[in-house]
Amino acid sequence: MARKQTRPELGGCRADGLSGPDLQVHRAVLATFVRTGQPPALGELERLARGCGADPGAVLAELADSDVLAFAADGEIRAAYPFSAVATPIKVSWAGGPDAYAMCTIDALGMSAMLGRPVTITAAEPGTGCVITVRADGDQARWDPRTTVVFAGSAGDADRPSADCACSFINFFATARNARAWARRHPEVTGRLLTQEAALRSGVAQFGALLQAAPRPGA
Repeated sequence: MARKQTRPELGGCRADGLSGPDLQVHRAVLATFVRTGQPPALGELERLARGCGADPGAVLAELADSDVLAFAADGEIRAAYPFSAVATPIKVSWAGGPDAYAMCTIDALGMSAMLGRPVTITAAEPGTGCVITVRADGDQARWDPRTTVVFAGSAGDADRPSADCACSFINFFATARNARAWARRHPEVTGRLLTQEAALRSGVAQFGALLQAAPRPGA
């Protein structure tokens, strides 16, 4: 069966097509990441699906096919956009919460709007390790360095999960010059530069409403 093209152009997902048990399990996964910084185990996912009166295999297959979750070979979650189950160069923290890792910069920039609270994003520029910090509060952000841009790229088969074909290629760069230099060194990656405003707007649009009907962290 062909993969549903529900994910937006710049990584991550909006989960627009989910309903019923699929939507409930997806929100439960995100809520677990918000509480712990880690995903629920496969057994817990199956229990959640059965609790919704659904077949666990069918629910998990639909979530993977819709590219709202990505699974490892052992069936455990490796990505629940905007969250990564393993450490990435993009760490996100907020008051009272765990440290979490984002799949890409767009995902990280959408977390504040999704959580309804300010977050601090700390990232390492590809190739140089230069530290970039963004303090986001909904649709507002402060960037350090002030010259930071986002390079949004992709490579390989677009039918693969975003985790494989896009997320690793959507990154912060301290300057546009650094981003262009990195792109020249990686001709296999197709992409473009985004301004701070465009990148933040994309993150908020993609992730801001994901937990709209779910309890806010700490509520």
